[in-house]
Amino acid sequence: MRTFDLAPLYRSTVGFDRLFSMLDGFESAPGYPPYNIERTGENNYRISVAVAGFAENELSIEAKENTLTIKGAKQAKQESAGEVLYQGIAARTFERVFQLADYVVVKGAKLENGLLHVDLAREIPEAKKPRQIPIGNGQPKIVEAQAA
Repeated sequence: MRTFDLAPLYRSTVGFDRLFSMLDGFESAPGYPPYNIERTGENNYRISVAVAGFAENELSIEAKENTLTIKGAKQAKQESAGEVLYQGIAARTFERVFQLADYVVVKGAKLENGLLHVDLAREIPEAKKPRQIPIGNGQPKIVEAQAA
């Protein structure tokens, strides 16, 4: 059962429409790890995933076609000097899969203060961009063939 409503996000984002529709359809691991999707510009986005306790070498990011996969796997458990009485920081293996819209590409990623930031940009090819069509004076131009 989902505890949050994605409806407000449909109105404010471009490029993630399919992602939100797919999130409606399934709930594999509803809360781990938590993440945010932000719009940082007209055609720029950022996915921030809370990966506290994971080092850079324990995380992997793969972009293939319209899918972005973020995986985390802890290395061998480290022995601590003391006994753990309560473990509230989850350090389990995870995999988050995001379906990206057409023309959305990964620009980069960085690990900062326990958050993995993945920057995305929507790059529409020139042929697909809208263009202005000039309006004439209403008289169609007729090109006459010249006799040689």
